[in-house]
Amino acid sequence: MKILFIGARLFNDVADYAKKMGITTILTESNPKAPNLNLADKFYIVPRGMDAPTEIAIKEDVDAIVPLIGVDPPLIEVAKMKEKLEKEYNIPVIASNTKTTIISTNKIKTKEFFKENNIKTPKYHIINDKIPETSYPTVLKQEKGQGGQNLLIAKDKEGVKSYLKIYKKAIMEEYITGHEISVEVLRWDDKSFPIVVVDKGKTTTKGIHPLQKVKKAPAKIPGLDNKQVLKLAQRITEKLKAEGNTDIDMIFQPESQEIYTIEVNTRPSGTRYLSAASTGIHPLEQLVNMAIGEWEPKKLTRKKFHALEIPVGEFEYDNPPKAFNGENSWIIHGPEGHKRITIRSTNEKKTREILEKLNIRLIK
Repeated sequence: MKILFIGARLFNDVADYAKKMGITTILTESNPKAPNLNLADKFYIVPRGMDAPTEIAIKEDVDAIVPLIGVDPPLIEVAKMKEKLEKEYNIPVIASNTKTTIISTNKIKTKEFFKENNIKTPKYHIINDKIPETSYPTVLKQEKGQGGQNLLIAKDKEGVKSYLKIYKKAIMEEYITGHEISVEVLRWDDKSFPIVVVDKGKTTTKGIHPLQKVKKAPAKIPGLDNKQVLKLAQRITEKLKAEGNTDIDMIFQPESQEIYTIEVNTRPSGTRYLSAASTGIHPLEQLVNMAIGEWEPKKLTRKKFHALEIPVGEFEYDNPPKAFNGENSWIIHGPEGHKRITIRSTNEKKTREILEKLNIRLIK
């Protein structure tokens, strides 16, 4: 079995697993200084885009392709490659198709999709020069972008005017006070599996980047029915006909007990370590299982761990673990300057013990 992986940055998440499964790994990457290149059996440095990976997949006669791309811009090209290779060469590509990806990478189209499928989402307007009456604060965002990019939480009408001087056009969305939550959903061959509800903390007007938030899994929020959230995330993913790994972002409002769906991301998620820590199910390893034809959601069992993820920026530790080892363990991951520690434990007391051992003080 031979698999082509696209993108080196996340390859360390699957390299050992692929080797364990007896898979020959080929890796394509556009950055010659990218990490993890030597973890593959063979790698190619290629121009940006999907033309070269397509040619390499055909030349190397691979059995499947697993894109490991955690950003939106290349996803449309990946989807087009998928359709070509699956139709003409019978090479499965573990990613979403073009129609799905166009919806997931465009926030206006995502909103339209929610409306068409009766999925509750914050009220919104598309604005340019005319600002409708609204309550403040209000959320301003662009139709393209991720991770809080080009997002502003405007506190008054003057804030909206200032934003429009820069961007000319915007999505103006109702600000929901509550808890940010998300679910990763695995889907392949018309079968789905929502992994776990992640608690990303309370909403805030400060616009904190997701990498800087303390997160927990599974979510333990008073009034929130995690089973209901998992079912909703699965329904959204199936309606969208997404494939591979999909991340659904939502907000739970305790006062009304309502769940508002905010975004859908059809790519590997930044919460994948929390999913793996809390359930024992690693999303990217499951993509490999899809690629080799051995993915069966009925055989997946969620283990019951407590997981906590903390941003630490820079963290000095000799030979830090790279994989969870046992019931009470931790790993460090993330780019330089944005390191995060994810802890797996049997209970919150054990989590505190690990934090003390690492000399990390959790500020509530």
